[in-house]
Amino acid sequence: MLTRTLQISTADGEADAFAAFPGEGGPHPGVLMYPDGFGIRPVLRDMARELAGHGYYVLVPNPFYRNGPTPVLDLPEHIGEEARPAIFAKLMPMIEAHTTERVLRDADAYLRFLTTQPEVGAGPVAVTGYCIGGLLATRTAAAHPGQVAALAAFHAPVGAAGPDDLQRLTARVHFGHAESDLTPAALGELNQTLDAAGVGYTSEIYPGTVHGFTMSDTDAFDPAALRLHWDRLLPLLAGA
Repeated sequence: MLTRTLQISTADGEADAFAAFPGEGGPHPGVLMYPDGFGIRPVLRDMARELAGHGYYVLVPNPFYRNGPTPVLDLPEHIGEEARPAIFAKLMPMIEAHTTERVLRDADAYLRFLTTQPEVGAGPVAVTGYCIGGLLATRTAAAHPGQVAALAAFHAPVGAAGPDDLQRLTARVHFGHAESDLTPAALGELNQTLDAAGVGYTSEIYPGTVHGFTMSDTDAFDPAALRLHWDRLLPLLAGA
């Protein structure tokens, strides 16, 4: 397994990023992985390595590079409930400033960079994301229907993308929702929108989970739900 720290030129500056990919064979299918709001850190690097071990070139950009390089936030090794108020006091202004226009400008740059790496094969790519990163992934896939063949988002506010974005999706989709984030009624409304758009998808609530269930450095972590996440993600990517 090879890893690199990279710089991606965007319309607004230089975004740092982490990449993981197999050291042999290739070229490999490309995956753009958006982190959660806490950003690139050991758990995200581990997840990128895990996915790369299945034969993918995985690129994890720093969405908040305008606020500084990784680590943008000073985080404890374990993000417990007592640490969250101070972290979110700094995080939320960055999220609120990250407009759809910014997201799409950055997505153009990330996809252009990913698809021109010598280790990445020709053809469409996949996009995945966690928490706010899942919303960024959804907007990226909606804006690049011919280029993104698979989209996965976990414990993400994907409904905030809006019906227009959801109706533009042509990728195969999996949305894995936290039980604390989405009621069954809200899930039904979201899935009705996807049905009406003719999207090929699975969209489900992971039982007993709370927001952030994939992240092993938080109190929200659920090992069984993380395994389910891999059980859903890997077949989706393989079929893209």
